[in-house]
Amino acid sequence: MIKNHLSRILGERRMKQADLARITGIRPTTISELYNEVAERVSFDHLDKICEALNCTLNELLEYIPNQHRRTGKDLILEEHGNRKKKPR
Repeated sequence: MIKNHLSRILGERRMKQADLARITGIRPTTISELYNEVAERVSFDHLDKICEALNCTLNELLEYIPNQHRRTGKDLILEEHGNRKKKPR
């Protein structure tokens, strides 16, 4: 899983989400989704702007924590929508 440390970093710097949105030009709702860890995806451009505005590295902003249950290889769950094929039985 990917752990997002935006809320901790903003708290440490006593910076509001609205300030980060204004400085980066990123929509406040996008900043809020990242802050509350409900964003499902984020663009490289946004990550670049956030790291620049907070003067931090990507490693300080995001952390990889291995999942308790594997989700790849033989444990891969294929979705049944779009052009993806059903997992062979």
